[in-house]
Amino acid sequence: MKLKRKILPLHRKRILFILTFILLTATLVVRDIYLKPEVTTSQLFDQPNPDTPAYEAVMKRDILCLMLAYPSYITGIEKTDNNQVYLVMKSGRKILYDDEKEKNTWQISDNPDLQDMMQQIYPLGNISTLMLSHNNPGCLRVYPLLKEVYGVNKKTILANLVKVSIGYKYVEFNQNNNASMALASVMKELLPLSRQSNKIYAASFPCSGAYNYRLIGGTGRLSSHAYGIAIDLNNNKYDYWRWSTREEGQKRLDAYPQEIPQIFEKYGFIWGGKWGNFDIMHYEYRPEIILKARYFSEDPISGIPWYAGLQNDKEAWQYIWQIENSLK
Repeated sequence: MKLKRKILPLHRKRILFILTFILLTATLVVRDIYLKPEVTTSQLFDQPNPDTPAYEAVMKRDILCLMLAYPSYITGIEKTDNNQVYLVMKSGRKILYDDEKEKNTWQISDNPDLQDMMQQIYPLGNISTLMLSHNNPGCLRVYPLLKEVYGVNKKTILANLVKVSIGYKYVEFNQNNNASMALASVMKELLPLSRQSNKIYAASFPCSGAYNYRLIGGTGRLSSHAYGIAIDLNNNKYDYWRWSTREEGQKRLDAYPQEIPQIFEKYGFIWGGKWGNFDIMHYEYRPEIILKARYFSEDPISGIPWYAGLQNDKEAWQYIWQIENSLK
């Protein structure tokens, strides 16, 4: 006996057609917003021309900040015959500074180079308004660098985790590159302050999580939590840009005690509250971003050495010498 094929009633066909049309329209809208060619790195960032002295000065500054931030992992600099610049890692791996590709907003998020990662200047000090939606300093991550420093996979990352006391419990954090030590230093200052201020205590505790091997929501990229270099403090329903409107996020920022990010930044952490795609509970150990903000927040000036302000720093001077000799 043959089974009869079911025929969709006419009204169900119409509904299916309408739903398909809506889905296709939404897809085209998303494509137009995120993938249209004119929304590119050159519009998102004010990038100097690669053939100018300003570009070379910024590149040297970026490399210096990276070498200061990861002294045990970056061993050298290599410039090829076609003028491509690489950082040479302890493992022997080479990481390209600038791929010189024009990227749209999705491409730069999925595959940034070191130049992209360092481009936006993190704003040290108190802020009163949310950053513009495209301004997310430190939000781009070069994964080959993270793997070199904190672990190439879950097994090696787990082997690098240690317990750090946050007062009432311990959290797991990566010990490499002094990340766990930096968190311990933060807590040494934050805990006494939280006992003096209910507002600071309420924003800080209980902690919402540190190490968590997971992807960033809506992407295929690992979260910084997966590397054990991020911690979320006590969360609020208005903390995250996907959970709330910008108006709600602004109200949350207005009420947030700025003493907390001040302490974290002192020890090399960036704060998600200073991202246009805000993540107010989030703190991430990114010393290279803090170093650039601290020393090189202004554009280089013609006639003034690119390293002005750091020439008296003995630790920095050995890297300055290395950079100058490698990039002749």
